[in-house]
Amino acid sequence: MVVIDVQNLQELTPVDDLPMGQWAMQALALLDIENAELSVVIVDNEQIRDLNNTYLGRDKPTNVISFPQQEGDGPSGDHLGDVVISIEQAAQEARDAGMTARDRMLQLLVHGICHLTGYDHERGTDEDAKEMESVEESLFEEIVRQEQALP
Repeated sequence: MVVIDVQNLQELTPVDDLPMGQWAMQALALLDIENAELSVVIVDNEQIRDLNNTYLGRDKPTNVISFPQQEGDGPSGDHLGDVVISIEQAAQEARDAGMTARDRMLQLLVHGICHLTGYDHERGTDEDAKEMESVEESLFEEIVRQEQALP
């Protein structure tokens, strides 16, 4: 069984139309993960800056941070961890890239989930980074395709 807890802790941008829980369920299904608990938290730049500074020593806002509840090379239990996304940062990055904020939020969610399921673009090899990027693109494209197929 997959359990997704989505929390909106910011008040700047309405998020009712973002199916974060559904996207997370789809991503986990596409990764063949049948039993998982995942928390998705939507915050603003100030909140993610505080987390980034406290846990990673970087005193600046970022787009997404994953907090794994697993040790080692990937998930071994049901509780994967938390994906925290700054909707403010996502909206700015979307504007800069000429894409929708909705698509950017999906990209960041997929990126965070990939980190929680054992993919790593920062500490691994170039090959590991390319593999993660490929998985992210595939998940993003398939979730968008599934959404477009809905009546």
